[in-house]
Amino acid sequence: MSDPVVLVPARMASTRLPGKPLADILGEPMIVHVWRRAVEAGLGPVVVATDEPGIVRAIEAVGGIAVMTRSDHPSGSDRIFEALETFDPEGRHDVLVNVQGDLPTIDPAAIQASILPLSNPAVDIATLGVEITREEEKTDPNVVKIVGSPTLPNQLRALYFTRATAPFGAGPLYHHIGLYAYRRRALTRFVSLPPSVLERRERLEQLRAVEDGMRIDVALVNDVPLGVDTPHDLDRARAILAGRTKGH
Repeated sequence: MSDPVVLVPARMASTRLPGKPLADILGEPMIVHVWRRAVEAGLGPVVVATDEPGIVRAIEAVGGIAVMTRSDHPSGSDRIFEALETFDPEGRHDVLVNVQGDLPTIDPAAIQASILPLSNPAVDIATLGVEITREEEKTDPNVVKIVGSPTLPNQLRALYFTRATAPFGAGPLYHHIGLYAYRRRALTRFVSLPPSVLERRERLEQLRAVEDGMRIDVALVNDVPLGVDTPHDLDRARAILAGRTKGH
């Protein structure tokens, strides 16, 4: 049995929406909403990893755990690795779930689904995908595609990730969601590797793991969580969460 910890990287330096982790949504910072969704998933302790004291204060104000990390990390993976070593130096937690800090409306069930592929001991890293239903997304380079082979109902073994339209021919195309569950040893290995050739070419960090021979499997879920990158996205997130509040 695994003992997961959920890590949420959050940094203030967003070019399109500066300071977005602390952007107000229904009276609370966005990062607090993400933290709540992660807690509701019930997988294990939730730790926010940040380089901003204001984010630490916001999380601690609601009873959460936040860890300060260096500000010069090249990626979120490096940030969560530092936070993990700070929070759990003894190595009790063997699975790390990385939930991006800009997903305030994510379904906790999607976070739960992310660890399902790790029930297979051959899998190093698990992630999420959604079948693409909108035609324009099939050719959109901002919609990252999974080239994978089915293993179980609603699970794939990822063979490649690409911004191109792939695979060719009849059949479904899958949109990759950048939420990952790592075995601890896989994350340790991943952050020790230099950026790879295809990673640089496609601008997709997960290809570093694929090129190094790590196995990534995918749990398929029903919808793409809203990532907040612009003021318009922030307005959408406010509307979605306001609707949920009224629904209760």
